[in-house]
Amino acid sequence: MMVRKPSLAWGLAAMAASAILALLWSAPLLWALSTALRPEHETVAASLHWLPQTWTGAAFAKVISSGSLPRWLFNSALVALLATVLTMAVSVCAAYAFSQLRFRGRRLLFAMAMLAFMLPFEALIVPLFRMMNQLRLVDTYAGIILPQLVSPMAIYVFKQFFDAVPPDFRDAAAIDGASHWQVLRHIYLPVSANIVWAMSIVTFIGAWNNFLWPFIIITSSEMMTIPLGLTQTQDAFGVRYAQAMAAALLGGMPVALAYIVFQRRVSAGMLAATGLKG
Repeated sequence: MMVRKPSLAWGLAAMAASAILALLWSAPLLWALSTALRPEHETVAASLHWLPQTWTGAAFAKVISSGSLPRWLFNSALVALLATVLTMAVSVCAAYAFSQLRFRGRRLLFAMAMLAFMLPFEALIVPLFRMMNQLRLVDTYAGIILPQLVSPMAIYVFKQFFDAVPPDFRDAAAIDGASHWQVLRHIYLPVSANIVWAMSIVTFIGAWNNFLWPFIIITSSEMMTIPLGLTQTQDAFGVRYAQAMAAALLGGMPVALAYIVFQRRVSAGMLAATGLKG
């Protein structure tokens, strides 16, 4: 049976559609960069210009020298890194237990974990805040990180992958006297490395961009993360749009760089998680 090759017209149409989508996606980013490179008076001018009439990096200099942005970047980096590492540890261990261990209530516990997919985070804000308040964790790093540690999506993805690993590997290791921790560390983690990287990047980006929970739990400027700190880029004269765009670009740069550096691992992990091969 002969397989028909895609026609040149379909290829050109696909390329044109990709170019249009890329342009639509990049337009807001380019506008933010253009705004950040303007003097403040141009950002509120009545006439619309895609390019600044006067090019200046004053907004970036002001944001960097203000003293708040470096602290917000540090807070975001610390929170995102700790949340990613701990979430991956919890998710991998929970997925291995649900997939490979046989204990009473396993199915019920897994079903309860998956029910979290149906609950919006907004429904949990009040009980979570009361819990953090009782534990005296309001306006602390622990208060920001702990509610983000359980990821039903990561647990589900890891469990589905662990289910597909041939049990002969685990049985051979068990015959040699390996413990469950050794089996997880030396067999299941190496074969799922790409998925771990992919889920780590997704978790890192989610923790970095999280606004709602830090907005609830943080009460001081020193503990603010980047998304929350961006709401503070204003003064007695109102919002400074050039400075706001400069802070947003600087705040999003680490996430963009992380994705660019680990793009291949993310793609490979997504393909492995869906059962496809690249």
